[in-house]
Amino acid sequence: MLPKYLKPFHIDNENLIRIGPKLDGGYILDKRIVHITKKIITCGLNDDWEFEKHFSKINTSCEVLAYDHTVNKEFWIKRFKKDILHFFLFKKLKLRKILSIFEYYDYISFFKNKNKHYELKISNENIKNKEITINEILNDHDNLILKVDIEGDEYNILKQILKNSKKINALLIEFHDIQKNMNLIKEFIKESSDLKLIHIHGNNVSCVDKNIDPNIIELTFTNVEKIKFDQKITEKKYPIENLDYKNIRRKDDFVLKFENDTKIS
Repeated sequence: MLPKYLKPFHIDNENLIRIGPKLDGGYILDKRIVHITKKIITCGLNDDWEFEKHFSKINTSCEVLAYDHTVNKEFWIKRFKKDILHFFLFKKLKLRKILSIFEYYDYISFFKNKNKHYELKISNENIKNKEITINEILNDHDNLILKVDIEGDEYNILKQILKNSKKINALLIEFHDIQKNMNLIKEFIKESSDLKLIHIHGNNVSCVDKNIDPNIIELTFTNVEKIKFDQKITEKKYPIENLDYKNIRRKDDFVLKFENDTKIS
């Protein structure tokens, strides 16, 4: 079972919206956040910007600034070679592989003009201009959504997120290896006065622990100064039907269960 401090505050389902695909890469937001947001700051991009594309269709004036040092020339060369190989080896996947081969052109098309991708690593310090901190990124920005999926490095930037929380309308963050880092997650939730947890989903890409809990969780936090809601713990069951979907189809989704007697102390 998950600790009770991971159980979200209640938001009526009618105020929630899924943005992005009905697979890995889709996130739940309070829809009232969408049109007051000026920028999306994406930390960790890889080969998936479907959330950003979908959001940009709803709020056409929103800018996207993405940071990922791994998405570079070498990334696309390797990706192209892999897709070509799979195209010839797996006949049943040909249509999907044909589409993925052209993903580079979708990347070029999306990240131009107002939308930008920077080949910089998110860090808690700036080293030789190859890394950038959350403090630096958010220095001149506000009214934003911060989206974080940086494969375990999220724990290194939590204090910076708290420091800049008043600028953040919503935080979408993946926590990895949660059993090893539960104290850091607990401290973040406890110290966060502006950003309150409103949604949780277990990522079924990951393995489970002995309690059949996910190893990776996707959390949505909303700024209570931007969107007012009663701060009462929800009685919803997760996943939420017609909002939450499996990250990958071949595995069952996690049905999340919470302890009843865990308190933040």
